[in-house]
Amino acid sequence: MKAKDFEQKIEESKKILDKLMDPSITLENSMKFYKEGIKELKEASKMLENAKIEFEELSKISENES
Repeated sequence: MKAKDFEQKIEESKKILDKLMDPSITLENSMKFYKEGIKELKEASKMLENAKIEFEELSKISENES
């Protein structure tokens, strides 16, 4: 199974938020969706942080080559 990319994780988080906004949601389901949403957002945040580190490393290499 292919890992989700950053954009897919954000989109999935939005869908989960929509589910949480439903006034008829049960407490049990809201807790389940909340945990799923937090997991997706943490993974997306980690991906963003890794991209930032990679960008900074590439920028340093580029500066050293100039």
